[in-house]
Amino acid sequence: METLRWLSADDVANCVSIRDVIDAVRQAFIAYSAGSAVAPHRTAMELPDGTTLTMPAALPVESTTAVKIVSVYPGNATRGLPTINGLVAVLDAITGEPQTIMDGAYLTGLRTGAASGVATDLLANPDARVLGLIGTGYQARFQAEAVAAVRPVELIRVYSRDTARCTRFAEELRTYLHGHGVTADVRPVSTPSEAVDGAQVVCAATSSATPVFAAEDLSPGAHINGVGSYRLDMREISDAIVRRAQVFVDAREAARTEAGDLLPAVEAGVLDWDTMPEIGEALTGARPGRQSSDQITFFKSVGIAVQDVAAAGLVSRRARERAIGQPLAR
Repeated sequence: METLRWLSADDVANCVSIRDVIDAVRQAFIAYSAGSAVAPHRTAMELPDGTTLTMPAALPVESTTAVKIVSVYPGNATRGLPTINGLVAVLDAITGEPQTIMDGAYLTGLRTGAASGVATDLLANPDARVLGLIGTGYQARFQAEAVAAVRPVELIRVYSRDTARCTRFAEELRTYLHGHGVTADVRPVSTPSEAVDGAQVVCAATSSATPVFAAEDLSPGAHINGVGSYRLDMREISDAIVRRAQVFVDAREAARTEAGDLLPAVEAGVLDWDTMPEIGEALTGARPGRQSSDQITFFKSVGIAVQDVAAAGLVSRRARERAIGQPLAR
């Protein structure tokens, strides 16, 4: 019987880089769209102050199963607490034995950033150097780090409605990225238009129920990653942008019940849930990706459990190889 390990956020960070997780998530998207991953739809428990999600998945080719429990409580920001908390348990897919338990909030940020890294690598123009980042919550740093891992980012413009928080976050992000070899300038800006104007990549990572920037602010050829909204009543990206863009989703089944950004276009008959291209299909060439340098592309990610099992499985293997983490008695 293998030793069960507990991994803190720092332990997870010491096991993998964002590039490692981008590679793992890329293969997970391909496996999902090919039908070789097991990923039941997640369950959501809605409570007055937040949502708790349970997300199981398995990648049989790697003999790995994982179950994530993650809570999203937006009001925690006013309490000085994280808005996202959670745990991930990794099990051996052959025996069912638990192998690793790890911090779920950090892993969620890591795998969500990695998903945007995969989409940006596939869909953004190769010379993209300016990133517009909308949102300064827990997910934002991972979004910036992942985009910078796949494109030669020189400037990141950050917007948040909280001016003081935006300034503080920009300073922290600049310091973090410079410490990890990314020398991009990071600037807080006062409006969404300033963040998006001229940006070749835009990441929206907010809990907003209304669009966070205008279609007219987008430059031709921009690529958008929308990762913040995960319910049909949430809408970070406007219908005008959705109608203008080539849309890709992480999973059609999940998008149908959770991608509020896409709902108006579907109801108007502009998009069809059943034929919407998945990013895994575009990665293999089964569906086309970017068609021209001027095309607007939009990756709508609600987050699926194969991302978690791919990232957590990699972390678990590295932790066991390197004896990282706290052994737990059974």
